[in-house]
Amino acid sequence: MLLEINPENPQPRLVARVVELLRGGGVIAYPTDTTYGIGCSILNKRGIERIYLLKQREKKKPFSFICTDLAEVARYARVSNYAFKILKRHLPGPYTFVLEASSVVPDLLITKQKTVGIRIPDNPICHAIVRELGHPIVTTSANRSGDEPIGDPFMVERELGNDLDMVVDGGVLSADVSSVISLIGDVATVLRRGVGNVSWCA
Repeated sequence: MLLEINPENPQPRLVARVVELLRGGGVIAYPTDTTYGIGCSILNKRGIERIYLLKQREKKKPFSFICTDLAEVARYARVSNYAFKILKRHLPGPYTFVLEASSVVPDLLITKQKTVGIRIPDNPICHAIVRELGHPIVTTSANRSGDEPIGDPFMVERELGNDLDMVVDGGVLSADVSSVISLIGDVATVLRRGVGNVSWCA
C-alpha cells in the first residue's frame, strides 16, 4: 500500500497512520535523505526478522537505526566528547555513525564488536515518524542484498511491496546510500563512501 506524504510538511494525521502501523508490528519503506529505507520499530523483533528475510541478508550483519536527535543517540550509544562534536557538526545528514552500543539496544541490532550504526537523516518525513513513535526505527536500503537501492517509491512497491505493510511515498529520491563512519576509539574512519563529504575523516 502506497501512502503519499508531503515531503516538506508531513501531514500529522498521515504520520499518525504510519506510527499506528509500526506500533502494531508493521514493516514499512520510507524516504530518507539518500534513498528509500526499509524499517520497523527497533522493539519489533519479529519485524526485524522479516526484514532480514526480505533483504536476504545474513544475521551477522546487523541493521542500523534512525534516532530523532542527539539526546536519543546518547540513550542507545556511548557518545564521547569527541564523538558528540562530530555528530553535532554533521547531523542531521547523510551519514551512518558507528558507536559503542549501550545496554538498551536490542541484541539483533548489535555487532559482535558491541557496536551500533546510527543515523539522523535530514528528511522531514522519517524525522516526524521517529519523533511520533517515541523510539528509533530500523534503517536499511530498500533493495534485496546485492541489488541496487531503489529511489522510486512506485518501484519499491512493485519490487518489495508483497513483503511490506506500507510504502511511504515521499517523492522520487536518488539511489545513493549514506557514508558509514566509525567513531570507535575517538578516530573517524570511513567504512563506506556514500553521500556526504568524508574529507574530514582520518
